[in-house]
Amino acid sequence: MRLLHTLAKTRASFDDPNLMSHAGLVPAMAFAERARLHELAAEYVRPAGGQGANAGLKVACLVAGMAAGADSIDDMGLLRHGAMEKVFGGVRAPSTLGSFLRAFTWGNVSQLGRAHREFLVNLARDAPLLPGAETLAFIDIDSTQKRVFGYRKQGARFGHTKIQGKSLLVKGLNALAGTISTPLSAPVIGAARLRGGNAPTGRGAASLVKEVIGTARKCGCAGLLVVRIDSGFYSASVISAIRSAGARFSVTVPMNSSVRAAITAIPEDAWTPVRYPRAIWDDQLDCWVSDAEVAETEYTAFVSKKNRQVTARLIVRRVRDLNKKAAQGQDELFPVWRYHAVFTGSPFETVQAEGQHRDHAIVEQVFADWYDGPLAHLPSGHFNANAAWLVIAAMAHNLVRAAGTLASLPYAKARAATIRRDLISVAARIARHGRGHLTLHLPEAWHREHEWLNFWHAACGPPPIAA
Repeated sequence: MRLLHTLAKTRASFDDPNLMSHAGLVPAMAFAERARLHELAAEYVRPAGGQGANAGLKVACLVAGMAAGADSIDDMGLLRHGAMEKVFGGVRAPSTLGSFLRAFTWGNVSQLGRAHREFLVNLARDAPLLPGAETLAFIDIDSTQKRVFGYRKQGARFGHTKIQGKSLLVKGLNALAGTISTPLSAPVIGAARLRGGNAPTGRGAASLVKEVIGTARKCGCAGLLVVRIDSGFYSASVISAIRSAGARFSVTVPMNSSVRAAITAIPEDAWTPVRYPRAIWDDQLDCWVSDAEVAETEYTAFVSKKNRQVTARLIVRRVRDLNKKAAQGQDELFPVWRYHAVFTGSPFETVQAEGQHRDHAIVEQVFADWYDGPLAHLPSGHFNANAAWLVIAAMAHNLVRAAGTLASLPYAKARAATIRRDLISVAARIARHGRGHLTLHLPEAWHREHEWLNFWHAACGPPPIAA
């Protein structure tokens, strides 16, 4: 690619009042209105004082800005350019939105969380966010330590996080999130909660699990529901919350003495080789040759807690440890294994249940999308403002995910950054004709024209007929 005109004859000026750089916000916010975003925020969220007025419009502004790629309060200025104020009403300045967030109390954040959950239910009603949910769905609970800087961030503390497989102490704020997905869908966020940077992993997890399970049921997850969590959430209260809500659990078990004793008792002939991508098929043995094997046994957890014991399946995966001195001629006398145990109430057979638990890593996709979008920063020095920002970021994530599902099947599982780039951040020029008629003129030969129009017709056309 090369320029066709000399630079001396090329000019640039910001003077077109009919141009907008994010035309995809038109169908996105039309679909958000259909899902009652404004009404839900106005009904439930009531910050005190004049700064908390018009909560419905201000929450919608923040969702729109994050859907377009804003990752700080100042970035909300992207809503105030060109023809945006001719297409949208109630656009607020970044300073107004910042004051609105700082007016939040923890109670207001909880109100916003309720609006977020009902907004997701409405999105799932009008968009195929969770295909196959009537048969099987997964809930993944996990936390992430968001690094922050400066001395004025309320709640910022040193907490553990993993970077490239190493556990490090990082100063930041801790975000706890619960996602909902199916084997056919990408995850959406059922609930999100901000905690202090030094919060223990399991703090507040039991109540959040109940919220996410209730939201999943309202979203149409009427079949089997499996909650997948890692060892940081292995506690009697969390398992009890999952079971009392009518869901199954699948939790990584820390290696304590009782778990080791249960693994030792597994007979050698009970281990089944696991087919991994790099496993080798042996024609003579007629089986997959792999360094990983799985087996299961019965296990009773939380024996020391009265009336809270749980008996279920303990599924163990063992991986053969590499002999680092084999190249030096020091062969091993017997194989050495590393063990990974999963305590689960899943009804699936051993290999399938173990593989499904490893898919818990899908929650990291949500965190990656957040870090590449609205959670690139926690922009305020006020803890409650950042907590509200986190919940609104979850609302924006779900809206972007709904846009992808309405556009095409590939976009239903695409990264949020890809959806923003191809469907939302598209320039358009507005033209008025007749009384109240508006046309968006988008780039000719746009490489995602078909998908964009699918999204447009689904969001701006007549609503689907109720069954």
